[in-house]
Amino acid sequence: MTSWPDLLSLFKKAKSTHSGRIDHVFANAGITSYANYLAEDLDSNGDLLEPTSKTLDINLKACINTCTVAMHHLRQQAEGGSIVVTTSASAYQPLCVADYTASKHGVLGFVRGMNAALALDPDLASKIRINAIAPSWTISRILDTHDLFEEVGGLVQPASAVAPSVALLMADEKRNGQLIFSEKGKYWEVEEGILKPAYLKVRTPGAQALDETLGLVMRLAEERGIDVTAQ
Repeated sequence: MTSWPDLLSLFKKAKSTHSGRIDHVFANAGITSYANYLAEDLDSNGDLLEPTSKTLDINLKACINTCTVAMHHLRQQAEGGSIVVTTSASAYQPLCVADYTASKHGVLGFVRGMNAALALDPDLASKIRINAIAPSWTISRILDTHDLFEEVGGLVQPASAVAPSVALLMADEKRNGQLIFSEKGKYWEVEEGILKPAYLKVRTPGAQALDETLGLVMRLAEERGIDVTAQ
């Protein structure tokens, strides 16, 4: 997943296998936490060792790269296609594994950013949809047992309970920029249903003033022939 040449080869193989087209891309690969930012590990010179970026490289960078290659191929098809990425319930709540949590926040941020970026180009917006799932505790290679969580009252679900949320986002062409949270086989759309409304509700006068200032800058730049979008 961290090899760009391998990603390119994977997509080429998929297209050659399936009549030269790709309908949907599911960027699901992920690993658990590996970095300890509170560690005091030192090298032979007594200097602090750099934390590993393994989790960030796979959970975030590889996901972004997968989506980038996906969009390259989907935009070449008249009918386009969709992308679904796996973030996590930790993307909108605290979790003590900082690198894992940061990576999932990053994935959600990428979906939000790309959804907005695609909307600027009507042709691309008509071809590419990008959505995300945010499973709660799910049995996988990251979490391969649920006994402990059952003992403490945790809600754990099998991977098969998450799969319908992926299928729905792929099949329903009206869904775009959404985030489906799942917990023990129950589902909620939380991006349009909760997170965006909450953001709009807590906006401060300062934020509104900032928007007005940015709007003024854009208008002045346009009048003077300055392409601010390229800068």
